[in-house]
Amino acid sequence: MDFNLLSGFRWFDFIDILLVAIIIYYVYSLIKGTIAVNILIGVGLFYGIYLVVKQLEMRLLTEIFGGFISVGSIALIVVFQQEIRRFLLHIGKNISMRRKKVIWSFFGARRAVEGDRTELIKPIVDACRSLSKSQTGALMVFSRHFDEEYYQSSGEYIDAPISKRLLESIFFKNSPLHDGAVVIVDFRIMTASSVLPLSDSEDLPPQFGLRHRAAIGVTEVSEAVSVIVSEETGEISFAKDGNVNMNLSAEELEAILKEEL
Repeated sequence: MDFNLLSGFRWFDFIDILLVAIIIYYVYSLIKGTIAVNILIGVGLFYGIYLVVKQLEMRLLTEIFGGFISVGSIALIVVFQQEIRRFLLHIGKNISMRRKKVIWSFFGARRAVEGDRTELIKPIVDACRSLSKSQTGALMVFSRHFDEEYYQSSGEYIDAPISKRLLESIFFKNSPLHDGAVVIVDFRIMTASSVLPLSDSEDLPPQFGLRHRAAIGVTEVSEAVSVIVSEETGEISFAKDGNVNMNLSAEELEAILKEEL
């Protein structure tokens, strides 16, 4: 063992390695189960072949592969655009949530806010309970910001306060707005019948249809969360950051919404 090498090892080197390991694990957790994993494996194999042909001094192949490697960083940004967006959204969202918790605890207003949230969340939970009993499919997206160019261009603009009857009317099977998602911002229904991006995750259960894939897909590319009521089973689910909590009761949904909203 080379003790001279160990003697030059500093605490900052250990922290450096630890931080790199955390970043790699965090990035892998974001792309796990998606098509991006296969792309990353392909990129790794491509780079491995480049190293082999370079070591064997195969000049023509080295020049060809080297040309691709030289623009590799730009290509990776284009290919992993969604994953990079999700990574930055995760960081920004966590910082924002911690800042808000500190502010609310400093002013001692948490209890009053929780009381207000209960009244605002109640019509959502009541609507989901009713839709679940009648096995009426529904998809609700809760976003912190209303992107007019994104949501309004693919749905009908409403901008109305939340009510149980309004949500039931929108998702009624014969309603022209029942297909697509309802987008809720600051406890107001902004749009209905909005079209959302579908998740390309390969780990989703086979029984998930377009509604569930859309609910998961919008949480993968934005900081929004979503609630799904299955048309086939009446099961209530909650999606966040590409993950799904399934088979929720109305009480469990209420507790989750209080925490997330």
